Amino acid sequence: MRITVFDYGAGNLHSLVKALAGAGRDIRVEPDPAAAARTDLLVLPGVGSFASAAARLVPGRDAMRRALADGVPCLGICLGMQLMFDASDEGPGAGLGIFPGRVRRLRARRVPQIGWNDVTDATDPLFARAALRQAYYANSFVCAPDDPRAVIAWSAHETDRFPAAVRAGRVLGVQFHPEKSSEPGVCLIHEFVREEAA
Repeated sequence: MRITVFDYGAGNLHSLVKALAGAGRDIRVEPDPAAAARTDLLVLPGVGSFASAAARLVPGRDAMRRALADGVPCLGICLGMQLMFDASDEGPGAGLGIFPGRVRRLRARRVPQIGWNDVTDATDPLFARAALRQAYYANSFVCAPDDPRAVIAWSAHETDRFPAAVRAGRVLGVQFHPEKSSEPGVCLIHEFVREEAA
């Protein structure tokens, strides 16, 4: 199974690549967004700013959208989840528009949110199989989907309740960092990969 991690040019991808590793998996870090059409599973990692990542998407944005529409599974983490939306209050640029809606700033006194937080009201079986009830966050922005039915799990920072995860078919976005969320987080990654490889 070929797994492609899209490299926005920001941050260390080592922990994510390590969390994705497994028997029969060929993991490649790829700066070309058009590579989404040549993979079995795409991962949009969670490091960087929306504007710079959206700019890196531009040359292959349409190709990536087509690949996902054609059924290529995708896991978006933190910023990667945010890139699945139309646009962001963080800065200019177009996201992939897989989920209609915008990315907004957290409505809290303490921003960014850094550390462990509860994941509640999870409706996707992935969360039960991974026994994930808490996850590690590092974010100042959260997603606001036009259709709340896309949300499959929730979290709250201070009094601001926001989507912890969204899903549309084979496309999964998580606002937290599963690769930094201890054994349940890594288990969530493996469960998603196994589900999509079946």
